[in-house]
Order: sequence, then C-alpha cells, then structure tokens
Amino acid sequence: MQGLVTLFGGSGFIGSHVVRTLAKQGRRIRVAVRRPWQAYKLRMLGDVGQIEIVQANVRAPDSVERALEGAESVVYAVGVLFESGPQTFGSLQAEGPRIVTEAAGRHGVQRVILVSALGADPHSASKYARTKAEGEAAARAVAPGVTILRPSIVFGPEDKFFNRFAAMAQLSPALPLIGGGHTRLQPVFVGDVARAVSAALADPATAGQTYELGGPGVHTFKELMQFMLRVIGRNPALVDVPWPLASLIGVGGDLTAFLRGPLPMLPPPPLTTDQVAALRADNVVSAGALGMAALGLVPAALEPILPTYLYPYRKGGQFADQAAEVGA
Repeated sequence: MQGLVTLFGGSGFIGSHVVRTLAKQGRRIRVAVRRPWQAYKLRMLGDVGQIEIVQANVRAPDSVERALEGAESVVYAVGVLFESGPQTFGSLQAEGPRIVTEAAGRHGVQRVILVSALGADPHSASKYARTKAEGEAAARAVAPGVTILRPSIVFGPEDKFFNRFAAMAQLSPALPLIGGGHTRLQPVFVGDVARAVSAALADPATAGQTYELGGPGVHTFKELMQFMLRVIGRNPALVDVPWPLASLIGVGGDLTAFLRGPLPMLPPPPLTTDQVAALRADNVVSAGALGMAALGLVPAALEPILPTYLYPYRKGGQFADQAAEVGA
C-alpha cells in the first residue's frame, strides 16, 4: 500500500467519497473525526487494516498532532453550511486549515490538500465564503505548496442541496426561488471532487496551485429546481422570493441553527441569512482558472446521475415507473 494519508472531515459528504476513492487506489488512510463512532462504517470501504479511524478535533491542537503522526499527506475537508454552537465558520474554515497545516509542517508531511469552496472571497457578503478564503490564505502563509480545490455546489447521494429541496417538494405546495432563481451554478459530482483530491495527491506538479471544480453545465437556480422536480415527478409552484424577503426567512433559519447548539436533535435550518448572501453571487468556474481538465479529469453531467438517488422522493419511490405501468 502507498503512504499514509490523514483525512480531516472524512465522515462528511465529500470526505466519505474521498475515503472510497483513495482506498480503491491502494492508499493507507487515517480518518480523523470528532465522533469516531459515527465513522466506523468507513472501514468497510477498504481492505483489512487499510482505513484507520481516530478521534481528532481541529479545535483541539493536541488531537491534530496525534492524527498526523507518521502521515505523508494530509487532506483537509472540514466545513459546515451553517454555524451551530462551537462549530463556527471561523473555527473550522479559517482557523482549522492553519492549525492543521502548521502541525503538518512539524511532522514533515509532504503534501497538503485543502478542500475549499468556489466563491471563496475575503470580500464576500457571505461569512461562509469569507472564512473559506481566510483558511486558504492562512494555509498558504504557512505552506506555500498547499494545493487548494474549490468545488462548486456538490451533488450526489446524501447531498445537502437537491435532497433538501426534493424533501421540501414532497410536503410543500410551493418552493422558493431565492432572488427569482437567477443565480448561476455549476454543480459538480461528489465522485469527481474525490477524484480531484486523488489526482492532486498523485501529481507533485499540483503543489501550490488552486483548482476550481465545476461540472460540464452551468444552470440557473430556477433551472435546477425545474429539472429536480421533473426527476421526482412533482409539481409544486415555484415562487419568486425577493432578496429582502429571503433574508427575513433566513433569520428564522439562523434561530434554528443557534438552537441546534444546545438542542442538536433539531432539524437543520432550511435557509440562513448567510446562505441568502451567498446566493447573491454566481457560483461558476472563473474564466482561465485551472480546473478539472488540468487534473486530467472529465466531469460527469448532472442529468444522468440525479435520478439515481432522488427516486425516494417520487410517488411510489424506486418502483414509480412499474406502478404506473400496472395502473395503466
């Protein structure tokens, strides 16, 4: 097997796919997570002894040091979509990359891959995007050779985008089009993001570079909602929600996020004011930026993949087509 890779955030949506991809390529992986009991299923993605699960919290530097012992490479894929309790944008997305990169230097780790986000900008109206940019800058200040990957909206099984709106479409007679649904997005398949991490690790020439990861198609928010509804066979109304009203709705989401600190059993907020701020800007790959092609990858299209995991939201679920034929 190849040298040990320590992965922070391996139990998350993107991180679990990174584990799967690296395991298939014969790498040894140490998955560093806050709650190891929630990540033991990841061991089944590799051979016996190939994947190790350890407890680590980027807010506890000593645990980070232990997680990096003997590692040759590190992947940082920690992030949150909203703040709750001690899990803040600042601690995880701005400070976390610096803490891990500094520790990696002390342990002689050869490669550092930072999974950031498309739209990371120190001047963004979104705190999420600002802290992603701060984390990039902090990591680069410590280790100029850090490779930064900036994915757009990531889709795939268990994503927090299409699954969330599809679930809403099951129960609600209407779905909101924030700001009229004109924001342009370039969704990228989670498996392609994982392959990008693997490609960056394998190629020393990627050191010090930043790659923007997007799928082959650019769509407006409205177009994505329309396609998602066709996939699940539902027809709630798509209602334009002006930015001021969306921000007011987001205040309710902020309250839910705040209450999840002491009450983690509460459901995630459907929308926060910070997410509204992020949607004011297009989320597409910049002209001239290094992207998938520079990593030797061809991204998968959204259209054939979405139906493979959104079928639970259809009337009749995965057997909807057969049920329709029987009814006919």
